[in-house]
Amino acid sequence: MLNLSILLEDSARKYPDREAVVLGPTRLTYSQVNAAANQVANLLVERGIGPGDRVALSCPNLPHFPVVYYGIIKTGAVVVPLNVLLKSREIAYHLDDADVKAYFCFEGTAELPMSAEGFAGFQQVDAVEHFFVITDDPAAPSPIDGVETLGSVLAGHSTTYDSVTTEPTDTAVILYTSGTTGQAKGAELSHANTVMNVLACNRLFRSTPASDSHLLCLPLFHTFGATVQMHAGFSMAATLYLVPRFDAREVVGLMGREPITFFAGVPTMWWGLLNALSDDIDVKRIASNLRIGISGGAALPMEMAHQIEQRLGITVLEGYGLSETSPVATFSDPDLDPRPGSIGVPIWGVELKLVDADWTEVTESGEVGEIAVKGHNVMKGYYGRPEATAEVMRDGWLRTGDLARRDEDGFYYIVDRSKDLIIRGGFNVYPREIEEVLMKHPEVSLAAVIGVPHDSHGEEIKAYVILQPGSSLTTDELVAWAKGEMASYKYPRTVEFVAGLPMTATGKILKRELARRTKQ
Repeated sequence: MLNLSILLEDSARKYPDREAVVLGPTRLTYSQVNAAANQVANLLVERGIGPGDRVALSCPNLPHFPVVYYGIIKTGAVVVPLNVLLKSREIAYHLDDADVKAYFCFEGTAELPMSAEGFAGFQQVDAVEHFFVITDDPAAPSPIDGVETLGSVLAGHSTTYDSVTTEPTDTAVILYTSGTTGQAKGAELSHANTVMNVLACNRLFRSTPASDSHLLCLPLFHTFGATVQMHAGFSMAATLYLVPRFDAREVVGLMGREPITFFAGVPTMWWGLLNALSDDIDVKRIASNLRIGISGGAALPMEMAHQIEQRLGITVLEGYGLSETSPVATFSDPDLDPRPGSIGVPIWGVELKLVDADWTEVTESGEVGEIAVKGHNVMKGYYGRPEATAEVMRDGWLRTGDLARRDEDGFYYIVDRSKDLIIRGGFNVYPREIEEVLMKHPEVSLAAVIGVPHDSHGEEIKAYVILQPGSSLTTDELVAWAKGEMASYKYPRTVEFVAGLPMTATGKILKRELARRTKQ
């Protein structure tokens, strides 16, 4: 018997007055968050929601998110977190695909009218019975005529609730893949999947009760932020400082004011932080508070890792995982002498191997293969998609689509996504390797490399580059420099300087969008 809500409830019992979430002047204790989640649970039961029912949630990093999330979990229902940037057509697809019965949606802003998009999506799916608007001010009227607000419907509901007993294998959450390689699919994660991942994280992070302060910039609708920070943080009675929208300058200012001990981000967030550490920032204070820094979601360029160590005095620990693995599968264990550029070793209770296209294991040290994962963290499957599940799972093993190599000591190194592999004139070219080299140039701030069609070579190599402020570097100069740094079949023949790169809501560079630009 196991229910994910115990992560919140246990901390609320032991540390009721400890601050759980902080956003500006809003500071909620563990007892307050748990009480509000109990009200949500009582509301759902009143509306006929029970074990196994799917309930969707669209909300940025606001105190409402954990309140509603844990409220859903307490009833034994399944949370379906949705990307806050989805449009009505996409929302309708997710609601229908997951057989959602109720939907909580934040009101949004003028720039991002979430409730308008959410309600339009809700109206397209007859099976969804309830729609609730989450207003920033609980007492505010609904922005949509005739639609109930969370604040109004919670009024009068009890702040006590006995969470439903669920089995470890019962589904707790359905996480939709980003859809960058096709139609989004919902990965079913059980209560045990997430709880075991949380326990493994806290073991790796050397977390102790009621001591850490997390700066939570990663979107909570994504598995990285939800498991590694919200669930893991709540389980250890940490204080979560919420950031609804990542702005590097504002985040650095917050780190200078508050005792932030824990920061996790994707590489583009670390890049933003480095660029925001100006002379008026008390970097020494930030560094003295910061206990642990984590990078995931994509490979952290080694040059960036060196800069972080120089500026903030910490070695960023890299991990690896995906929605289908709850998410953490490997991590740079501090006890095992973390190696620059490595994603570490499998976490406790998890196995990894490298396989070829036919599932044959790649055993030679240094040879590239596709990562396959087996363990307590692997999803139950894709919701309602047995064929898609069978394509990636065999005998408990999940193949990930990520290419890696393993050294003689068992440390893994991401080479690239299999879909990003460039084949130029018969040679395999890994974009990440080229990006690493380009970022060693003193005038290059960030780089993304893709393959573009070529008549004779099949594919040619193109780099999109953000330059350091004030740089006068030309494209010809950078191509000539790159030619001297790598083999002739690797260096980019074309370079385009850009002011920014397209990214997902989680901060990953959208190479598919770069490829689309190139074709236009």
